[in-house]
Amino acid sequence: MPQSPLTVAELSEAELLTRIFPRLELNAVHSAAVLLGPGDDAAIVAVPDGRTVISIDTQVQDQDFRLQWNNGYRTTGYDVGWKAAAQNLSDINAMGATATTLVVSLTMPADTPVEWIEDLADGLAAAIGKLGAGSCSVAGGDLGRGGELSVTVAVLGTLSGGQPVLRSGATAGDTLAIAGKAGCAAAGLALLESNHPVASLAPELRLFLDLQCRPEPPLDAGPGARTSGATAMMDISDGLVRDGTRLAVASNVVLDLDPGKLKQLAASLRPAAALLGADPLAWVLGGGEDHGLLATFPADIQLPPGFTGIGSVQARGSNEAAGVKIAGRPADSVGWDHFAD
Repeated sequence: MPQSPLTVAELSEAELLTRIFPRLELNAVHSAAVLLGPGDDAAIVAVPDGRTVISIDTQVQDQDFRLQWNNGYRTTGYDVGWKAAAQNLSDINAMGATATTLVVSLTMPADTPVEWIEDLADGLAAAIGKLGAGSCSVAGGDLGRGGELSVTVAVLGTLSGGQPVLRSGATAGDTLAIAGKAGCAAAGLALLESNHPVASLAPELRLFLDLQCRPEPPLDAGPGARTSGATAMMDISDGLVRDGTRLAVASNVVLDLDPGKLKQLAASLRPAAALLGADPLAWVLGGGEDHGLLATFPADIQLPPGFTGIGSVQARGSNEAAGVKIAGRPADSVGWDHFAD
């Protein structure tokens, strides 16, 4: 008979940590900001800039990911570890900052295979390295037992002497631009929830699924946008229209999207849309989790590398609410809401 996999209930916390720490140390680049890492009651982190940029996010089983998807795909610990790092690194990126330190809290059922947790550590470390967060490393965290898998990551970053790029700085006349992908993760989610077996997907379709499970935020674009003079910026985690509306409200302006540019973004999604009978433009407008950047720049400057213009910033009319339009008409895609039914 095949041997049952080793579970976390069969190890002490210390034994489990001895399986996790070496994986983080082997795969991750060590940050100069971490003066004391895992092993003590708390980490010690240097703050050379005098300011700390901080963000925190959580992934919860059956809310943010499923262990088993409708199309047969099984979410690995590597997937969850990668995504936990990527979505938090993206928040720091959206401020124009550079990540320096991660701390991780992991809650897990007693029957969780140890191999799944080891894979999570591998995915976390791999994302830090492969996404280009070379000045960031894991400084510590916490392990606990619970009824479901839950991974919380807090990330610290530095501005290196510059000023943060906020959501509230867009002004009329600015160019609206995007960096990274748009709609790919939404296409991947649709494939995961479809009846098309994962094993049957062609490579060009499997790519979308991979980008849902392991997003690729453009981590070099945030600091580049800041030094190029971006007036406002934010991470696109809940969809272009929903997050664009947040930026517009914070800046008290109207964002007007160019339909021609939107169609260009949707063009790469057509293989998945054709298979599923979906509208690729809806994924571009309403799909989240690609963790690209939405930013505004003065009209008279050249957009920095990685950014593509997709519209303009307009003044809000006297009887007009701040928000997002497409060619002058209100956009009707709402994007992702964690608390919606």
